[in-house]
Amino acid sequence: MRATEKKKKRRWLRVTGIVLVLLLFGIGAYAFSVYKSLTNAVETMHQPIDRTKSDKRAEQVSLTNKQPFSVLMLGVDQRKGDKGRSDTIIVLAVNPNNKSVEMLSIPRDTRTEIVGHGTVDKINHAYAFGNEEMSMNTVENFLDIPIDYYVKVNMEGFKDIVDAVGGITVNNDIDFTQDGYRFSKGQVTLDGKKALAFTRMRHEDPRGDFGRQLRQREIIQGVLREGASLSSLAKYQSIFSALGNNVRTNLTFDQIKDIQKNYRAAANNVQQMSIKGNGAMINHIYYYIVPDAEKQRIQKELKAQLELK
Repeated sequence: MRATEKKKKRRWLRVTGIVLVLLLFGIGAYAFSVYKSLTNAVETMHQPIDRTKSDKRAEQVSLTNKQPFSVLMLGVDQRKGDKGRSDTIIVLAVNPNNKSVEMLSIPRDTRTEIVGHGTVDKINHAYAFGNEEMSMNTVENFLDIPIDYYVKVNMEGFKDIVDAVGGITVNNDIDFTQDGYRFSKGQVTLDGKKALAFTRMRHEDPRGDFGRQLRQREIIQGVLREGASLSSLAKYQSIFSALGNNVRTNLTFDQIKDIQKNYRAAANNVQQMSIKGNGAMINHIYYYIVPDAEKQRIQKELKAQLELK
């Protein structure tokens, strides 16, 4: 090989090497930026409560050891000067062994004991009386299972989360109009404002609050799908910002990492549960009454999912 050719080859290898180094540096810087933004968002989201472990567990659940766990999701219409009520109450029972999540929506008008308040009232009033801690204790008592963690979402700001992931697509099973938007039956693509309207409709739905719960679950699953997609990597700053502004949880950053690492397969198999009861007027107030036999059925299924004796 002539000296000129060798020189050109060395120059090409040098240029290629520099480009590779720059690419690796760029990828490393991007990864660090994503990691830093995520940790900042989780620190903002983290809101510990004075509740070290559930009374329904002998020992605190271990995410590192891949034990089944539960999460209480609270959707709160939180406006300025009003902390609101938890109009959306969803329990997730996550089991990594059978790779599934059972999702139960509890109607907000469900009549039950408000633990720590000494009253029998609508279950969504627990948050108004005693924030996340009273909500967790009340749902625990109602379902007779441990509630290990909570995630609270400000529904007024939920539209920001939907917009941050670039909008979502859901399956709508009923034609209706809400807040000036028309939602046709079938697949519907929603931005943040439409998603909020989609979750709030219940008066046009013959199923009442149950139809509303179904739409709420569609929204949650739509956000999870879009948030997990590769296209969302380019939107990470707006996603983390929206989460930090509108979500609070007692999960720590390390616990969230454990869930992502040890429970990922379960998230692909979400099974929706329903709770049956009847509406009734008591002292001129509407309540949703769940019979004892129905409560026992739900409790048994959730205990099996959480592998409780």
